[in-house]
Amino acid sequence: MIVSVQQEKLMNGLNVATRAIYGRPHLPILENVLLEADNSRLKLTATNLDMRITAWIPAEVLEAGSITLPGRTFSELVSKLPKGRIDMKLDASTHIMGIRCGIQNANIHGIDADDFPPIQHGDVDFYIRAETLGGMIDETTFASATDDYRPVLECVYVKISGSALTMVASDGRQLAKRTGDMARDFDGEKVILVPAKAMDVVARVCGDDEVGVGFLDDGRFVTFTAPNVMITVSLFDGKYPDFSAIIPSSFLTKYTVYKDDLLAVCRRAEIFARDNANSCTMVVQPPGKFGGPAEVVIVGKSAERGDTEGVVAVDFEDEPMEITFNIKYLIGALNVIKEERVIFQGNGPDNAAVIKPEGRENFVYVFMPMSL
Repeated sequence: MIVSVQQEKLMNGLNVATRAIYGRPHLPILENVLLEADNSRLKLTATNLDMRITAWIPAEVLEAGSITLPGRTFSELVSKLPKGRIDMKLDASTHIMGIRCGIQNANIHGIDADDFPPIQHGDVDFYIRAETLGGMIDETTFASATDDYRPVLECVYVKISGSALTMVASDGRQLAKRTGDMARDFDGEKVILVPAKAMDVVARVCGDDEVGVGFLDDGRFVTFTAPNVMITVSLFDGKYPDFSAIIPSSFLTKYTVYKDDLLAVCRRAEIFARDNANSCTMVVQPPGKFGGPAEVVIVGKSAERGDTEGVVAVDFEDEPMEITFNIKYLIGALNVIKEERVIFQGNGPDNAAVIKPEGRENFVYVFMPMSL
């Protein structure tokens, strides 16, 4: 194998492929990235068996070949090389890859490519715009569970039906639901559960064009295909909890507020709420007797360190209310909403509350009070 590539292109390709390498793989070969040089391209592949990522970069291939190199070591080395041409030559007898960039030289010990797990990606069954897919992922995965207590809640519920796409994520105390339209219709209806970590990777590397989506191995895997990138993910085999009844359909209290103002007081309250299981209180108050705007008050307290009370003017309707909740949940939701103003809706201190962007109906965020 003799191949030349540009440092920037190689670094970008490694940044994509090595996202499949995390934790401590139980097989040493899974710490490696597979390099395959052929037809004026260098193919980079990594896997943890549950996720497979392949990226292609342009290359000058003088001699085709393949090898696996330790992913983290190779990536770190390439990141420290100067921009420009990198020449790589493999000694097939020793599995050592010689690397030269300008006057800089290095040698990396690899493992034979035949020891790498076979990699297969699926064909494309339908397409979705990359901007839509990335936005839907960003507005859902933050609400998924991050522990192993209920593995199904570490996944994103994805429903494909005709031209409609729905994604839902929840950790049991919060829920985010986002709908969107596909670039091209899907023939039929399908529900899949995709690990949220894998979906985050897809959002980071799906590019700016259409993303093809297809299924592999009797629907056990899903493949996302973008220009020069393919990601195949093992689907979770289970049933997602019924979330339809969790989202309230009517409300006693509603206010509209500037998102950045609400986010600012929430972040200040979080400083003190950390000592109290992130517990904060929201009080929605109507205009006072002597005029002035309606207000929402966010209170964060720490018995040891103090407290803060943030006040924001709001457009208020219906009944006042008070609710105690996990401040990190609300901050997470506000962070993913791009609109200038958000709408809060609630039904008293003991029921789920809702946040959604003003003027957009395709996203809703639900959070439970700490009293439940």
